Amino acid sequence: MPMTGHNQHPDSPVTALTRDAVDRLESLFGPIDDELAQRYPGDRIGGQPSHTVYVSAADASAAVHAEWGAAASDILDSHPEAFAELDTVNALPLVRDRLNSAPIQDLRFDFEDGYGWRSDAVEDRHATAVGAALSELAKDSAGPSWLGIRAKGLAAHERRRGIRTLELVLDGAGGVPGGFVFTVPKLRAVEQVTAVVALCEELERAHGLPERALRFELQIESPQAVIGADGTTTLARAITRANGRCTSLHYGTYDYSAACGITSAQQSLAHPVADHAKNVMLVAAAQTGVWVCDGSTQVVPTGDAKQVAASARRHVDLVTRSLERGFYQGWDMHPGHLVTRWLATFGFFRRAMPVAAARLGGYLDRQGGEVMDEPATAQALAGVLVRGLDAGAFDIAEMQDVASGIDRDVLRGLLDRSVTAPLG
Repeated sequence: MPMTGHNQHPDSPVTALTRDAVDRLESLFGPIDDELAQRYPGDRIGGQPSHTVYVSAADASAAVHAEWGAAASDILDSHPEAFAELDTVNALPLVRDRLNSAPIQDLRFDFEDGYGWRSDAVEDRHATAVGAALSELAKDSAGPSWLGIRAKGLAAHERRRGIRTLELVLDGAGGVPGGFVFTVPKLRAVEQVTAVVALCEELERAHGLPERALRFELQIESPQAVIGADGTTTLARAITRANGRCTSLHYGTYDYSAACGITSAQQSLAHPVADHAKNVMLVAAAQTGVWVCDGSTQVVPTGDAKQVAASARRHVDLVTRSLERGFYQGWDMHPGHLVTRWLATFGFFRRAMPVAAARLGGYLDRQGGEVMDEPATAQALAGVLVRGLDAGAFDIAEMQDVASGIDRDVLRGLLDRSVTAPLG
């Protein structure tokens, strides 16, 4: 005779587990569910910038985005053939529009490697000026959506200078500008993240700022940031220690490669040590809502026509390679990088859109076709389309020419389980 559970509904399937047994299991699973939901709220798809531009704090100005856009347009106009050869999807008109309207999505005024060591009086003056420039940029509708600084690092010989600079920048800005985030360079130990959170709390208290107003990104420039002395993955623990304040992880190409013993001639975003570090970053950040940003290249499109063409192709190839591997953001260090950044980004998403939209349309219509996609794949397809729309690679009308039933609301609905930020 089969055993039945207590208080079982007469129409439900017969099971042997009692209500007490089910309650016991739920008491074990429930706290795990809560912890997983807290640690892994889902990917933050929507709003991620395509790049971060680094400008020396000595050159800070509220007009920097317009100046860089104009300089990038001059490079494009001076070497049209070099860039036309790289354009396979008629993206150059979009590039020109972007350079003229909103060339920079994310901006950091740099007080670290791109600035060097200067007297305290000089850095104090620059920090106050940077704050004022950031405040003006935050009010500019054509300015960057995200902006901030990279201060000195966390090592004993420089951290007090870095903290002072950050404080003076906030003073100069009159508070926390919209979209403000500061970069923490050269992370080496997970405990440093706890200290950075404490720094945010102390600054908020001292300056009367709203709680949790300050956010930061961690720059991965040392092997210890990837694998700690105890053999654990420093990055995964660091994200948890950040207590929701960490917006992204940024890869530092040259410092990291040098720390691994790679000679300067071989240091590159495409080197195996870079791929290893970035893949660990990607896995550590997965489903946490923390973005991952690739690094930079020191090769810039300057010189004669041949040199410009070669460096432009190299950057387009590197950006495309990163996009193909799931790194949707990278550093730009020169106005010429804006041309190739946007050319590669627009090209990638314009090529991806027709396939993604058609497959997603088929999924929504339940028509199947040659590929039978699952819900997780449908979310990934929606993510591609949201990122492409955010970048400006195509618009809603172009997407609906492929699949008329897709709009922002549909994409938002598909991403509900993974998105943690407004799609804008």
